[in-house]
Amino acid sequence: MRLLIVEDNVELAELLAKGLQTAGFENDVLFTASDARAALTATRYAAVILDLGLPDGDGLSILREIRHRNDPIPVLVLTARGSVDDRVGGLRSGADDYLVKPFAFEELVARLQALLRRPGQLLGSSLHVANLVFDTESRQAFIDDKPHIFSAREVAVLEILMRCQGRVVSKRQVEDQLFGFAENIASNAIEVYIHRLRKQLADCGARVQIHTMRGVGYIMTENK
Repeated sequence: MRLLIVEDNVELAELLAKGLQTAGFENDVLFTASDARAALTATRYAAVILDLGLPDGDGLSILREIRHRNDPIPVLVLTARGSVDDRVGGLRSGADDYLVKPFAFEELVARLQALLRRPGQLLGSSLHVANLVFDTESRQAFIDDKPHIFSAREVAVLEILMRCQGRVVSKRQVEDQLFGFAENIASNAIEVYIHRLRKQLADCGARVQIHTMRGVGYIMTENK
């Protein structure tokens, strides 16, 4: 699962990214509020680690925007602001947890794991399209109640298409979901994964279709 780290201290951000990767989390690292807003619009993350003191704005404004659009994504605030008023303000603004710097990395990982175990609209729930079900916690797909195995990247494509059922998902959104902000992505990489997923779903009897909207993106619909 992929996390978003929003932290303007480059050295700390790199340490966080490396440590969390070792702990089994993929992650993207961003340093500004504007970049964080763009990423959260384009990509579905499992959770956000959010600093408050960003060079172009207060992280609390990002948090309030997330909650204003009823996005239940778990947000762990990681900040040097440690007063009682700061902690209460962060939690009341929508933070799921609040950790003050300096901190023990083991505690950060434990708090993240606790957040990701909580049932909610995104985690511990299932997505349904026709006879296709995707469990967002176990990352397992079922067709007619039978489990089917897909690669990690095929699962990532499946999830974003199912979340946006009936709506077009742009190619860029799929790229961000699969590769984060990596560069040098092969021009046909997304088409390859879409083709594989489409074929596997058809072979397994899923009553869904993945349509390519040329020049726009992809859309999943239910076969009627």
